[in-house]
Amino acid sequence: MADLLGAANRVPGYEVSNQHTAGTAIQAGDRQVKNVPDPTRVGRVDARNDQQGADNALASDVLRYDSNLQAFLQSLREAPELPEVLRRTMTLLRSTVQTPGLQAGIAQELAGLLQMLRLDPESFSRFFMNQVHGNNRFAGPLFSLLRQAYGTLPGEQARTAVLEFARRYSDFSSTEHIGKSMLSLLHQMEDYLPKSWRGQLESLTARLENGLAAQDRAENIKLLEGEVIPYLGSYVERTHDLGPLRGLLSLLILQVARYENGSEEQMLQSFRQMEGYGGVLGGLNQLDDAAILKLLRENEFSKAGGSSFADALTQTAARALQGAYGPDVRDAFSEVIRAMLVNQSVYLPVNHLFFPLEWDGKAAYSELWVDPNAKERKGDGTAQDKVQFLLKLDVESLGMLEVTLAAREEQVELQVCGPDAVCSHSALIEADLREILRRHGFSGREVRVSKLEKPLALTEVFPNLFEGKRGVDVKI
Repeated sequence: MADLLGAANRVPGYEVSNQHTAGTAIQAGDRQVKNVPDPTRVGRVDARNDQQGADNALASDVLRYDSNLQAFLQSLREAPELPEVLRRTMTLLRSTVQTPGLQAGIAQELAGLLQMLRLDPESFSRFFMNQVHGNNRFAGPLFSLLRQAYGTLPGEQARTAVLEFARRYSDFSSTEHIGKSMLSLLHQMEDYLPKSWRGQLESLTARLENGLAAQDRAENIKLLEGEVIPYLGSYVERTHDLGPLRGLLSLLILQVARYENGSEEQMLQSFRQMEGYGGVLGGLNQLDDAAILKLLRENEFSKAGGSSFADALTQTAARALQGAYGPDVRDAFSEVIRAMLVNQSVYLPVNHLFFPLEWDGKAAYSELWVDPNAKERKGDGTAQDKVQFLLKLDVESLGMLEVTLAAREEQVELQVCGPDAVCSHSALIEADLREILRRHGFSGREVRVSKLEKPLALTEVFPNLFEGKRGVDVKI
């Protein structure tokens, strides 16, 4: 019979540690005592303290429980190099296209994606600018004005109003993406429903798809909140389904909240709430609602719209992860997705772009990080603006190249790290780079070409990202 006053089958070595000495009072200031009872937090029953040594999230290997930053840094260290996995993935796709007996539809689909990579200088310029504008929705004169005002506004309430408008605009500009996400979630739910429930959900999903095409937000919200969610909630309640369907329903509710939050009426209302804070809007508050909506719809982000390459890559990745092209391609795309998700984390407030392309018959796979708001201290202690970027480039028959650039007004520091084939012509390359900078009105403060010993880490190029000043520290 189990010992109800203790633990049966005790683990050897724990008998002494589990004994309590009678009459020994725990003092809050006693540093020899671990896990002093604290009513504001949940403590452990043993003497372990996993927080020791975790004060420095960058240097410590101990998992922190008060922040997700440590887990992200670990993922960043373990993430594959995106240019390398892109090269490997595209090579696998080319071999898949040439496989005998491949279905015509699959071969045509993959060939179409690979054809998009063949760019000349003019088409690459369009592709590059489309990536840049499509990557930053908070661009344009209005958001430049709001950025300047945010740093000078007195009081937390005024800054909260600016952030609330930015949040509603983010959902407003993501309307199409949110709509696709809701439809995707509903189609996934159909796989977890029995046949007796599936038909009604398919009918509701078809009605929502038509409503999204008609851009009738009010009717779509009425359908989602009045019929779709109650129907799915009823199934979960009746069957006590606590599996994947319930998780998908939670994600759907989140997307519905964003869809409702991104309505024109609510966005305009949040815009008008900023009018009470002096000259924040710089005269823009004199515009009527139609003019404001036009201003928000016709910025560079909206003009960039969707990228045909991004859409094709997304579709190919989805089919690859389902195993349509074989296990090798599936595993390769898993690595691509993992690298991209890590580089889009909230802890990286920098612009991240990637460019797989073929130029003059050679394949080149690159990714670019740009921090246009980087700061550094001058000799007198004041902050100085600079532009900092990191370019990683994998060129066919050449190898990996990594380029870092820091620009302070006309002064530029440029470093190129590459294989032996590049280092052997370092003097010639440095001279050419200085001439390119001079032709564009820049002075090469330091231009250096050296051998790439190991891949540069983001924390080396952008050290201020993890100082708790710009990253988002997500508390648990």
